[in-house]
Amino acid sequence: MVTVQNLSLQFGKRVLFDEVNIKFTPGNCYGVIGANGAGKSTFLKILSGDIDPTTGQIEISPGERMSILKQNHFEFDEEQVIDVVMMGNQKLYSIMKEKDAIYAKADFTDEDGLKVGELEAEFAEMDGWNAESDAAELLSNLDVVEDNHYKLMKELPSNQKIKVLLAQALFGNPDILILDEPTNDLDLKTITWLENFLADFKNTVIVVSHDRHFLDMVCTHIVDIDFSKVNLFTGNYTFWYETSQLLLKQRADKNKKNEAKKAELLDFIARFSANASKSKQATSRKKALEKLDIEQIKPSSRKYPGIFFKQTREAGDKILDVHNLAYKNEDGKTFFSNVTFTINKNDKVAIISDNSMAVTTFLRILAGETQANSGSFEYGVTITKSYIPNDNKSYFEVDLNLIDWLRQYSTEKDETFVRGFLGRMLFSGEETLKKCSVLSGGEKVRCMLSKTMLEEGNFLILDEPTNHLDLESITALNNGLIDYAGTMIFTSHDHTFTHTIANRIIEITPKGVIDRLMSYDDYLADEKIQALRQEMYA
Repeated sequence: MVTVQNLSLQFGKRVLFDEVNIKFTPGNCYGVIGANGAGKSTFLKILSGDIDPTTGQIEISPGERMSILKQNHFEFDEEQVIDVVMMGNQKLYSIMKEKDAIYAKADFTDEDGLKVGELEAEFAEMDGWNAESDAAELLSNLDVVEDNHYKLMKELPSNQKIKVLLAQALFGNPDILILDEPTNDLDLKTITWLENFLADFKNTVIVVSHDRHFLDMVCTHIVDIDFSKVNLFTGNYTFWYETSQLLLKQRADKNKKNEAKKAELLDFIARFSANASKSKQATSRKKALEKLDIEQIKPSSRKYPGIFFKQTREAGDKILDVHNLAYKNEDGKTFFSNVTFTINKNDKVAIISDNSMAVTTFLRILAGETQANSGSFEYGVTITKSYIPNDNKSYFEVDLNLIDWLRQYSTEKDETFVRGFLGRMLFSGEETLKKCSVLSGGEKVRCMLSKTMLEEGNFLILDEPTNHLDLESITALNNGLIDYAGTMIFTSHDHTFTHTIANRIIEITPKGVIDRLMSYDDYLADEKIQALRQEMYA
């Protein structure tokens, strides 16, 4: 158990946390949420001991081991992959290295024999003889092939290093597991495995993630960092969000009596509790919800951007025809071939692939920024495109403030008009005079969304538009695109985002396309499609 008592953290005059009191207990998974800059990662660093609070203390139950997902992908470059995983249990790994060093001595003494006997006993008690096989099993489950287990970390590509560091954090059944954005750069198969692992994990998990589907699948509680306070809520992310929205609606309804509001809230909790049976965390979440004291539930003070996409003109019948598009990279690797399809009016198409670079390249081709090796595509004459790339750096290599930056893309140059579109993305006052050169990743994406709303295109091309955004912006963007009346092609690693927006899935592969008019979850659950996928990538 982790107990936080009277914790506060202050940098100069800025108070990040104030009088935080919270307990993290075994058998629960806590999702830490908050706007960008609220201090989510900082809070995890305080819990792990990397940062000292200004006041207060963190207490961990005696004898419990804490494991943390490392963020430095180069820290273990000179170590073997299998060793890096076993380092997750530092005490076990130290014993293993110490006894190996004694055995390697040329002048082995009686004292060495006594010492190594003690180490062997402790090693066996910690199940050390199974450590290497357990580490190998973890790596294999995370799709790190056996050929890589005894390579040096520096020999692995970045996406494999991430999996090794995740295996390190999970290794040895830690009592307390702290994970900061564990799904970043993971493929769907690995994320699904991690969801199942954490759902069955019996100890304490504290996780920061912007992936709402992941939070829904694994969390029993939500820890909300909001205006220097840290509040604990029972349930997963969707329960927290929908409850918060219901309470805000009730607060605005001044005429409804308290008894009616309470009955409405109790009915919502009962319905959500019943639906909890669909998830891996069903038992613990359902019990928690049944014990919930509704007097403790409060509406969030979080601000959500206003994201509304309009069309200057409605598109005609012809949207986009794609004929036999193919692309190979400079190394001769085929990203995709034989890509042929027709986009129809009101299609909201999720483009997916096992190769994320293939999707980015494909969308760049449709946006006119890259040339295909062969094939062609043609838009209808009524189509006005608006494109948000994965890499938006080139858009901000100008010495302009936000107002003048956005004004470049507007036929209406009036400052009040331009400020309105920035204001929708929560840029107000002096913030609108910031230079492009100092913007964070999330602020750049919010600017790109302001630009897209301003352009009022009837065909959107979006490459990972949720990257760098906080949960509030992701939720607002998600809802805005559900309501969008135009046609769109997009890709996203956000499961909920893809499932709730797309009405059609097109998967591009080295051998052609799989094109289905269905939801993302139905696509993933279809056994025939999954068998076909294996053939297309073989």
